[in-house]
Amino acid sequence: MADIILASASPRRRELLSTAGVEFTVKVADVEEIIDEGLSADGVVMSLALQKAQAVAAENPDSVIIGADTVVVLDGKILGKPESEENAVEMLTALSGRSHTVYTGVAIIKGDKVKNFCEATQVEFYDLTKEEIEAYVATKDCMDKAGAYGIQTNGCVLIRKIDGDYFNVVGLPVSKVYRELREFNV
Repeated sequence: MADIILASASPRRRELLSTAGVEFTVKVADVEEIIDEGLSADGVVMSLALQKAQAVAAENPDSVIIGADTVVVLDGKILGKPESEENAVEMLTALSGRSHTVYTGVAIIKGDKVKNFCEATQVEFYDLTKEEIEAYVATKDCMDKAGAYGIQTNGCVLIRKIDGDYFNVVGLPVSKVYRELREFNV
């Protein structure tokens, strides 16, 4: 059986894959993320996931490599990780009372075999007060997360409902990844 390598620095992805019972090691992809401006949001995350997986696969050709990337999209605009607390407040204010989509792209590679896919989940926020937003931002929980929130941590109180895979919003559609790994004989 081939070794599995997660090409991601995300502690949330590590936790999700471990929870699913997958044995793996982590090798962070050292790659400059190149985004083709002509791609849709799902195309962007699939491309970035593939870039990460390919970078690690080049040095580990006999292993199964999993790369992933997650973005939040509101009104067709990609919201990545906030650059500052002020930027986090802006993002959360824009998300307040509205629905948005969380896209996670995944690439699984072993040798010449490549599986590249995207999962999308709709998330709706409650109407948030300025005080609620500022209190959440003050926790710093938002600073390393796309869209400036973590559904699995304090950010859970911001969420009215979701439609789709909860784990996708956390950062990895783990049940789909688990099933796709079967095609790689792991």
